[in-house]
Amino acid sequence: MSEAHRIAREPVLRLGTLIAVPVRRRTALVGVVLAVLIAATATATLTMGLLSVPLAEVPGVFFGHASPVALRVYDLLTGPRLSVALGAGAALGISGALFQSVTRNPLGSPDVIGVSAGAGAGAAYVGLYLPGFSIPLGSVLGAALAVALVAVSTGSGLANPMKLVLAGIGVSAMAMAFTQYVVYVAERDQALALAAYLNGSLNSRSWDHASTIWTVLLACAVPLLLLSVPLGLTEMGDDVAASLGVDAAVTRRWAVILSVVLAGGAVAVAGPVAFIALTAPHITRRLARSARPLLLLSGAMGALLLAAADLATQQIAIFEGLPVGILTLAVGGAYLGLLLVAEWRKKS
Repeated sequence: MSEAHRIAREPVLRLGTLIAVPVRRRTALVGVVLAVLIAATATATLTMGLLSVPLAEVPGVFFGHASPVALRVYDLLTGPRLSVALGAGAALGISGALFQSVTRNPLGSPDVIGVSAGAGAGAAYVGLYLPGFSIPLGSVLGAALAVALVAVSTGSGLANPMKLVLAGIGVSAMAMAFTQYVVYVAERDQALALAAYLNGSLNSRSWDHASTIWTVLLACAVPLLLLSVPLGLTEMGDDVAASLGVDAAVTRRWAVILSVVLAGGAVAVAGPVAFIALTAPHITRRLARSARPLLLLSGAMGALLLAAADLATQQIAIFEGLPVGILTLAVGGAYLGLLLVAEWRKKS
């Protein structure tokens, strides 16, 4: 059965007259499982450790009905950190799914076009040369500059996926070289603080960070809904999309823009966390047995992966105190290695 016929046979969720999203039963089941796991991880984050909220008071902290101590712990420590982990993870998961859909490459991510490397270079520049400037804002500007350089280098903007990847490799290499230079010449205290941020960290998060990432997610929600159907049609081929009235080039351009905005928002509040944007859509697609990236489920998987990794850095002794990005880098690298070995064995 072709992809077009398979989609036609799926149940459809309609949101008004403009949006109709196919829903598979297995996809819905994966979504329910992810929701349960996210709730369990969030509960563990709030209730474990020396400074935690008693389990019985967890519902109360969301409505201000818990004890003063529980409310203070939630407001100053566990609540903002958990909210940022879930929001940044969701943004990275959706960002990766968009980019994999655009490039038609299950191993693609916004990192490929220099988002993370540019963010690191921007943070490094601000940390060394503009000490009074906001490092998160510097990272966002660095990511935006990297993407702008990539777009200019391709000669066709953001419409050609292959040119984006090739230009992104070069821009990423230059940005990483600049970051290493800054870390090398910075003073020891500056270098240590900068290294923690460049690895991705959720330490000392506040409600300002949480509101930033959730504002980005809410701002992107409607464009993502409007883009979901045209994006699915472009994956069946540009000719098929054109016959149904969809401009594939414009659709890809908007998908890349949204991917960059989401990744930039995550970098602003958590630093360049590695591998979430790559692995979350890939794991979700394999679980749901889907031929195309799933935006909503990828966001849920990203939220689960980042929240679980942060929980591990807080509660497992050997990971205690590590920036969360180091753990996601190790786990994501291992997953990618196993995946490549499995693919190699399948072809041999």
